[in-house]
Amino acid sequence: MNLRQVEAFRTVMLTGKMTAAAELMSITQPAVSRLIRDFEIDTKLKLFDRRGNQLTPTREALTLLQEVERAYVGLSRIKAFAEEISRQNAGMLRIAAMPALANGIMPRFLAWFLRDRPNVHASLNGIPSSLVIEAVASGQVDLGFADGPLDRPGFLIETRPIPAVVAVPTGHRLADREGIMPADLANERMITLEPGTLFAMRVEVALAGIPRSSTLETRLSHTALTLVSEGAGIAIIDPSSATEFRGRGVVVRPFAIFVDAGFLAIRRSQGSDSVLAERFVSEFWSYHEALLAGDSTSTTTIGATMIA
Repeated sequence: MNLRQVEAFRTVMLTGKMTAAAELMSITQPAVSRLIRDFEIDTKLKLFDRRGNQLTPTREALTLLQEVERAYVGLSRIKAFAEEISRQNAGMLRIAAMPALANGIMPRFLAWFLRDRPNVHASLNGIPSSLVIEAVASGQVDLGFADGPLDRPGFLIETRPIPAVVAVPTGHRLADREGIMPADLANERMITLEPGTLFAMRVEVALAGIPRSSTLETRLSHTALTLVSEGAGIAIIDPSSATEFRGRGVVVRPFAIFVDAGFLAIRRSQGSDSVLAERFVSEFWSYHEALLAGDSTSTTTIGATMIA
């Protein structure tokens, strides 16, 4: 049997007449009759009692129609899902992100992105940047967000320069400054990210020659900011993480020297072409820029409202 035979059977059952079915299917009445006859042969069932021009469905036809209708509902769902895919409202999106993003802004954005896309299935894993790159390279994820740089063939890479900020505890002597110079940090306890990352190296270069009372190291931006909120010291940090500490004992100020806290959005250049992934990256950059622009207008503790 074939789908055209099933369509003819269903249409005849719905209309009750061969001629009406032929009109709906845009074929001739003899063609419908032939499809029904072939369908009966293939199913080995008598589906209609024929009396002149009258067709009476048999018990077998009525039973079969129930299964046919279930199949058509499935086909309708497939068609609707395909339309959702074409509008980038359905599909699969696997994301890996470095902890500075995965612990804060990325899940917030993902929730916003999925709000009007109920048929998109997504996963988000927070892992170190080196593992993010390998996950993208091996095809385990569709998108990766990692610390740079990345000089390796086989990737589509997008990046934006993002200036690092200075996070100080509420009530600190520097909390009322409009901007902070490296010299302002002299003899302060600095909370720094563990050596080895490019960002940590940039911070060290910016603070070269600045005396410190002591240094406190940690691996994660969110841990550093928690320490700041508890008055343990000052951190030069990425603003993406700082947005998560609004009203939590942290004051953020611009740093007078540009220290790039940007990151990479990466995909495989030979991977499947996903319009959904492209849309995610494009809208994430806009979301991120709008969020930071809102925070830059704050002159006290971080307090701008997350865009929705």
